[in-house]
Amino acid sequence: MTVAERWLASRIVDPSTKIRYEYIHRLHVAPSFAKRQVKSIKPSQIQAWISDLSSRFETSTVQTAFLVLQGILDLAVADEAIKRSPAKSPIVQVPKRATEEITAWSDKCVHALIDAHPALFRLLPMLGAACGLRQGELFGLALEDIDFDEQVLHVRRQIKKLGADHVFALPKNDRERVVPLPGWAAEAIKRHVSAHPPLTCSLPWEKVDGKVRTHNLLFRWTDDRFIKARSYSETVWKPALVAAGVILAPDKDHRQRSRYATSRKEGLHQLRHYYASVMLTGGVSVKELAEYLGHADPGFTLRVYAHMMPGSHDRARSAIDDRLFRPRALDVS
Repeated sequence: MTVAERWLASRIVDPSTKIRYEYIHRLHVAPSFAKRQVKSIKPSQIQAWISDLSSRFETSTVQTAFLVLQGILDLAVADEAIKRSPAKSPIVQVPKRATEEITAWSDKCVHALIDAHPALFRLLPMLGAACGLRQGELFGLALEDIDFDEQVLHVRRQIKKLGADHVFALPKNDRERVVPLPGWAAEAIKRHVSAHPPLTCSLPWEKVDGKVRTHNLLFRWTDDRFIKARSYSETVWKPALVAAGVILAPDKDHRQRSRYATSRKEGLHQLRHYYASVMLTGGVSVKELAEYLGHADPGFTLRVYAHMMPGSHDRARSAIDDRLFRPRALDVS
């Protein structure tokens, strides 16, 4: 077994992360380093590899590829195959992801997106905007997760893709959470369930060979199975974006298939940003918002959404004006 194989086998991570590590190693790390002895790898060669990847791939891909290579070299140090890791050299610099200020969609835009959804799927963006759930959490939401008496929604699982398979899994950060359920959203759920009864769906838990669990999912695909992200994105979400005026109508490829011009800024995740902006405008604290969004660290929530807090500049000026520089008697003697 090679050092890389030992490192990949030693990772205690969730299955989807392990699949990504294996994929990144096969595609980006192995072609440059698999046939090399670890003791022959130089810091300058690692930096040249990083520069090449950076010219062809997004920063997140480069960062993950470096994480894999660094882990392999750290294991080689631990196994005393090399004395020190060339990845730890100060000349090795990994690009950092540029921080972009998030802009929340307008009420008008969100309403248009909801209206553009077919009746079978219309509740999905409504709950995305009303409760701030992630895409996989929406797909995995079950009727038993709704407490109409307490007016809350329990986020207990997501539907996660593992290679060609799908599983039920805990939400991101392995954290269940409780989210307030607005009255109008509760009524919308009741209308949806009356028109479209829940789908009894059984999937393995966390792993492809995990224990099978069964839930009554609120959302189903047109073939009466659970919703798959790509199918929803291509045939429901993106056409709704066009109808709402968010993106242009698609072009046709040589096989007459629709090709939409989109970026990460037009994904379903934007409804979480909208939810966050509404919560902050309404006076919800950052700590509470972090709990509702399922963030492990309120500091992350603050970094992402601080600019959405209403009148922050005015409040900061007033705080100092009212305390530090308020009028006081001057000693003119």
